[in-house]
This record gives sequence, structure tokens and C-alpha cells, in this order.
Amino acid sequence: MGIIQEFKDFLNEYKVVGLAVAFIMGAATTTLVQSLVNSIIMPVIGIFLPAGDWQTATIMVGSAKIVWGAFVAALINFIIIAVVIFLIAKIMLKEDKVSKK
Repeated sequence: MGIIQEFKDFLNEYKVVGLAVAFIMGAATTTLVQSLVNSIIMPVIGIFLPAGDWQTATIMVGSAKIVWGAFVAALINFIIIAVVIFLIAKIMLKEDKVSKK
């Protein structure tokens, strides 16, 4: 068996192409969600902040300056992406409950 055939068998056996497509779709989804959070959700939250700028929102604890605005944006990104992945898994697996196997 030639090296090319072995490589093709490797790609088929470990479903590398499907994994690559999933990775690329995940990266595109992440970019989309980041844009949604940074351009739409966080500016609305910024309306309710005294300074109005969520990116520089801080809390002073003693002499420590905690910049929490960017963390909240990252947390919202994570929650949205986690929910999307959960829903995709639920739909693709066509199960009533996602469980360990």
C-alpha cells in the first residue's frame, strides 16, 4: 500500500475533513458572536454605565483597579457560543437529552 493510500485511509478513518470543517465553522461562529456582543449587546449595556464606555469600565478595590468591562464581554461571548454548540449537538444527535455515552 502506498503512502498516498495510507494518508487517504487516515483521513477517512479519523474523519479529519469533517473535523476541519467543524473547526472552520466554529471559528466563523466565534467571530460572528464577538461582533454581536461587541457591536450590539455591550453598547446597550454601556448606556447604563456611569461613564458610558463598557471597554474601560473599572472598579477600584483599595489600590487595585479591576477592569471588568472586557471580562463581561468575553463572558457573554462564551455563554452565547456554549448555548449555540449545545443546540447544534442536540439537533445533530436528535436526542431529547444530551448525555454521556
